[in-house]
Amino acid sequence: MRLLQFLQILQYINLLLSMYFFVLGVLALSHTMSPFMCRVFPANVPNKQYQLLFTQGSGESKEEIVNYEFDTKDLICLGISSVVGVWYVLKKHWIANNLFGLAFALNGVELLHLNNVSTGCILLGGLFVYDVFWVFGTNVMVTVAKSFEAPIKLVFPQDLLEKGLDARNFAMLGLGDIVIPGKYMKIISETH
Repeated sequence: MRLLQFLQILQYINLLLSMYFFVLGVLALSHTMSPFMCRVFPANVPNKQYQLLFTQGSGESKEEIVNYEFDTKDLICLGISSVVGVWYVLKKHWIANNLFGLAFALNGVELLHLNNVSTGCILLGGLFVYDVFWVFGTNVMVTVAKSFEAPIKLVFPQDLLEKGLDARNFAMLGLGDIVIPGKYMKIISETH
């Protein structure tokens, strides 16, 4: 009886995580697609401006909680990203996983801020020691990455030529292996 309850709790946790990554993935992919959409959006289509405003309180004690401005292009990006999100939630296909993973990585490089090169060196040194032990010394990280169904890694099908888009044998690359060196290279390029 307790095992059945535990499995039900795990199903709810899995559903909650799927919805969490769905929302974050849709927003990240939409943000990533936005500059591209600005270039391909036809000039003759009206681009209306919108504002999402949430406030708390009333009168003089009124304070803004959310004040987000967006336009028609952003809505189109959100719609396309939502289609990819539904595809990911329903099928867990590797292409949808990689689209979300790349969006997370690009947003991570853009949004993560390090003060200077020495902070980046300390971070890279610590991650080197971490990788030597947890990734190469044990199989803990590989087990977690294989068992956790979320866009936290990029997967590359090794049997793509044999099975096409239904490939099932994957090589993996963690998003941290993209974001951290990418951010470090961004810091170096900004200082020189």
